[in-house]
Amino acid sequence: MARAGLAGTRIGKHFGGLRVLHEVDFQVGEGEIVALIGPNGAGKTTLFNVINGLVRPSTGSLRLDERELVGLPAFRVSRLGVGRTFQTPRPFLDLTALDNVRAAARFSARRADPPEALLALAGLEAHAAVPARALTGVGRKLLELAMALALGPRFLLLDELLAGLTPTEVTGAIALFKRIRAERGIGIFWVEHVMQAVMSAADRCVVLHHGEVICEGPPAAVARDRRVLEAYLGEPATAPV
Repeated sequence: MARAGLAGTRIGKHFGGLRVLHEVDFQVGEGEIVALIGPNGAGKTTLFNVINGLVRPSTGSLRLDERELVGLPAFRVSRLGVGRTFQTPRPFLDLTALDNVRAAARFSARRADPPEALLALAGLEAHAAVPARALTGVGRKLLELAMALALGPRFLLLDELLAGLTPTEVTGAIALFKRIRAERGIGIFWVEHVMQAVMSAADRCVVLHHGEVICEGPPAAVARDRRVLEAYLGEPATAPV
């Protein structure tokens, strides 16, 4: 793993008496694809919200290289090089697809490709003049990816980008992730439930369960780990999946 990276140390988050994250450690190196997996309610989206500054952690440290991120607002985190997509896409619905990417680019402090090129990269060039509200759910997800890339990020947080995609679209999205990594050197931290995609695209997996990291390693090893199987199956596992 490259020395430069995005890392969290002993991240904790409480909402009142509810503990959502507890002493979570992670690291994503430049050009690395790391999948963040775990059952629903494990704390994955909360961790992303903490990383990109939407939620302040109760404990712990977040660093981009040597820069501390805790306490910075979301726009500052994005300007430092951390882009984000959401489970439910949030484009400007009354703007065209192209104007959404142009709007995102205006908030960038880093160099990125022209908005037209990013829209084409996401496969939406034919929809450049279409209002975002007229796009399908999948189209909005891809648009939000193009918007995140318009920030010129060094790291991308992708929250269930493959949800709702057909098998053919999943294959295309995986190829896109690998292209983004190969051509731009962007590190990707990726929440996903489509395990076949994780197995084929991720360099490493970090597994959250009840807000704690229970396993980390190569996808094939994680898929055989008893703790992971029990977390997903809800009972002692007797055979690998």
